[in-house]
Amino acid sequence: MAALVATLVAMLVTAVESAAGIAAKAESIVFGIVESSQARRTRRDSYTRGPPRAPMPDTAEFNAADPVAAVPPPDAATAGEADLRAAPTPRARGILGIWAELTKVRLNALVLVTTAVGFALATIGPLDWARLAWTCAGTALAAASASLFNQLFERRRDALMLRTRGRPLPAKQITAPTVFVAAMLTGYAGAALLGLQVGLMPAALAAINILLYAILYTPLKPRTTFNTLIGAVCGAIPPVIGWTAVTGQLDPGAWLLGGLLFVWQLPHFLALAWMYREDYARGGHAMLPVRDDGGEITAQVIVLTTLPLVPLGLSMTALGLTGVWSAAISLILGLLFIAASVAFFRSRSDRNARRVFLASISYLPLVLLAMTLDRGPMNAPAFLRGRGTVSARSAADEPATPAVIAPDEGTGPARGETDGGAGEDAGEARDGTIDGTTDGTTGGASNE
Repeated sequence: MAALVATLVAMLVTAVESAAGIAAKAESIVFGIVESSQARRTRRDSYTRGPPRAPMPDTAEFNAADPVAAVPPPDAATAGEADLRAAPTPRARGILGIWAELTKVRLNALVLVTTAVGFALATIGPLDWARLAWTCAGTALAAASASLFNQLFERRRDALMLRTRGRPLPAKQITAPTVFVAAMLTGYAGAALLGLQVGLMPAALAAINILLYAILYTPLKPRTTFNTLIGAVCGAIPPVIGWTAVTGQLDPGAWLLGGLLFVWQLPHFLALAWMYREDYARGGHAMLPVRDDGGEITAQVIVLTTLPLVPLGLSMTALGLTGVWSAAISLILGLLFIAASVAFFRSRSDRNARRVFLASISYLPLVLLAMTLDRGPMNAPAFLRGRGTVSARSAADEPATPAVIAPDEGTGPARGETDGGAGEDAGEARDGTIDGTTDGTTGGASNE
């Protein structure tokens, strides 16, 4: 058994190294194409516009916000906004504060929100609150495990970055073996809890997410800019966990919701990475804003990944998962997000990058809230009662079934005729044609 595990680990490490090599080659090809295009454009501009002019005074702020040509060494002091955004020096924490920092409680709170939204959108009928609680508990343990592994493997790079040097591991407030044991225990507990109380599909997705985050995304961060795509996949899985906790399968709605989360993370993280590009460079992370001198590719990617949010949000309504109000809110917030991205594309400054970041953290919770409250043709009070339910009717409202009277010999209707009449009346009652109180909601729920 030990030999089999060692073989699997060796194969996995080889696969990660191969993926890193392929990604690095693809990255070099992409950057080579872009640099050639920029060089041709510069030569063309020099022919048509002459030599470059000295910058005007009103462009000094823009130039000051551009990436520096040389990255300062790890021990060099960084001036300007980077110091203002730097993390505080290591501070005394209680045991709860240490574990809250290690498990990234605030970040993983968003993971639980997306999981709950996936659960709610997949539910037809009243919400199973107990099942939702088990789903969120298992997902929380899995997310905590991924965060623990991430900080364990990046503790040396975190010590080089101003933003992360105050974390418990770089600050020597806890030992690496302790974190490793906690990561293993929470990972096993999360997958086991989901598998035993919810289903095998959510458990498998949670286990896959831990592996992707710990052994693929984290090792690729210092090697290739494509690590952001792997990280976006990890962030897109939690709502799919919530969806499969209800249905047990990957329906189109699960793919659509996961796709929305995947696309949203790209402009969100790139805007953040642009603001902290010097700090990421200090830690040795291969983020796109670090490798992209001038930020042209970064700005293009931000705009291109913001544009799909509008059709993705509208597609939720097209599939019948959400109502018109959700579509309207998704459209408005998506257009505002695009406007912020275009502003950054036109002027690549930290101020515009911060606007993109703020637009992203405003877009997601508001859109998810609208989708949850507007599940189908509903409003907020109906959501609290449960979608697809029909008010219970009293026994007096039900149509009475005619009594079957045994006929005398030679007189009255035959038994078969009496039973047939009762069956027709019962059929009409089920169809809702007798009292007219049954609407299309019950039929839709039963069909689905």
